[in-house]
Amino acid sequence: MRSYLMAEPALRRLELTITRRLDGLLQGEHLGLVPGPGSEPAESRPYQPGDDVRRMDWNVTARTNEPHVRDMVADRELEIWALLDASASMDFGTAAMEKRELALAAMAAVGFLTQRTGNRIGAHLLHGGGVRTLPARTGRPHLMALLQAAFALPRTPPGVAEPLLGVAAEQLGRVVRRRGLVLVVSDFLDEPQTWELPLRKLTARHQVLAVEVVDPRELTLPDVGILTLIDPETGRRREVATGNARLRRRYAEAAAAQRETIGQALRRAGVTHLRLRTDRDWVRDLVRHVMRQRRLATLAAGPASTAPRPGPQGTLPHA
Repeated sequence: MRSYLMAEPALRRLELTITRRLDGLLQGEHLGLVPGPGSEPAESRPYQPGDDVRRMDWNVTARTNEPHVRDMVADRELEIWALLDASASMDFGTAAMEKRELALAAMAAVGFLTQRTGNRIGAHLLHGGGVRTLPARTGRPHLMALLQAAFALPRTPPGVAEPLLGVAAEQLGRVVRRRGLVLVVSDFLDEPQTWELPLRKLTARHQVLAVEVVDPRELTLPDVGILTLIDPETGRRREVATGNARLRRRYAEAAAAQRETIGQALRRAGVTHLRLRTDRDWVRDLVRHVMRQRRLATLAAGPASTAPRPGPQGTLPHA
């Protein structure tokens, strides 16, 4: 287990990286995390072609005899829950960092950039010892304590039985009562049928962002001669002759098929999917995701978000 003296400098460096490169992108801009126009009702306005009829304000429509819709705004205070997968398969990395370190960075990015607006953040930490729940609270001291707990999780010895990601997601659904944002960070290597339905149930009440963490060696096999592969969750070993071009091609095809299966299951579950790699600039990939989701949110808002509003006496406002 890593001590506090080791974790504290690492977390401060991570906080500095996040705040320098991402500060202002996500803070107070929850629409940037996941698509959607928000959930808090705002003012009513006359209906315009293209508006979502599910936002009809029937009370105002009845009083004025004219169709009205109610605009929606993003919540300014969220309850955020992170489900962090720290199982044995996450203790792997052949590039800039291990998958577990990248998962912690993703959770920290959301935490640091949202806690200053008064948001509450809690966590479900999945590891070899079971699932540890840290309650949702506000403030930087709580966030740092939460990240310290995640940083200090011990590695799981090979062969130790671990809870499934789907089981942890079901437990999280029973704990989280208030609507908010759920962040699920994992490699999603469990069979998709074990976690797809629990994630879909979470989307019924919450906005869910699934961060898939990938290492390049899980996608392609290098030509390095005889390579000993170890399954971190079972401890099984197998020697592979990587000089065989046909073997490397079949490995890449199987890995691509596996990732496509994971992506399809996440889409069916209705979550927002972000893939981060240990050999890429994860901050840049996160920024691209934010910008893409903002564009989707703008499109989802419909023509009413860009159409000119009627001015006094029914005239259009001047440009």
